[in-house]
Amino acid sequence: MSFTKEWTDSELQNSELEILHRSPDVEYSFYHAVKMGDMDTVVKNCEEDAFLYLEGTGTLSHDPLTNMKYHFIVTAAMLTRYCIEGDMEPELAYRLSDFYILKMDASTTIRQVADLHHSMAKDFTGKMVLQKKSSILSKPVMQCVDYIYGHIKDRITIQSLADYTGLSTNYLSRVFKQNLGISVSDYIREKKVEKATHLLRYSNQSVVEIANYLSYSSQSHFIQTFEAFTGQTPKKYRDKYYKSMW
Repeated sequence: MSFTKEWTDSELQNSELEILHRSPDVEYSFYHAVKMGDMDTVVKNCEEDAFLYLEGTGTLSHDPLTNMKYHFIVTAAMLTRYCIEGDMEPELAYRLSDFYILKMDASTTIRQVADLHHSMAKDFTGKMVLQKKSSILSKPVMQCVDYIYGHIKDRITIQSLADYTGLSTNYLSRVFKQNLGISVSDYIREKKVEKATHLLRYSNQSVVEIANYLSYSSQSHFIQTFEAFTGQTPKKYRDKYYKSMW
């Protein structure tokens, strides 16, 4: 049977059953919320598990899990393009999409795919929130933010940032706090802990290996800092999130 004949038969069957796709406005509204950094709307969508309700979105596979995975990839592609349109750095958007698609590929249940979808949506949204803030940040603060992002595994100090921007440590500290409402040292600690949470969730590296990777002076220092920011030890965090998802 030719593809043309199959398509004609499929169209006839769908017409008889009155199978219609829902308005794209639903998806576009969600993608727009992510693009605009509207975390409240995105969180509400995730809490309602809207991604699980695929009626009217089309059947991409007759296997429910595979169908859900295909829709996940479509969402990842759309979020990537919407966020790039919203001025997210293209390379960052593509890397983020690739990261979550690879994690999704290892999922074995629909619930895992849905949970990962929620994490991806909130991650993209959070980065767009920062993107919106960056538009009003001063140049040296943006240089610092970019430097910290690119050197997160290194030991970063206010002095190294001052050397990088060509400013005095006192002036840089003052401007940074004025722009972001947080001290340079606290921002660095926050970003290192954020990176640690990703590694604890999605990698097999031990706590010691993660502490070394992020250039903490000792394992105990890493644990103390991590607990101060998250309210739980790295081990408890991994037990709660890694084992429950994968």
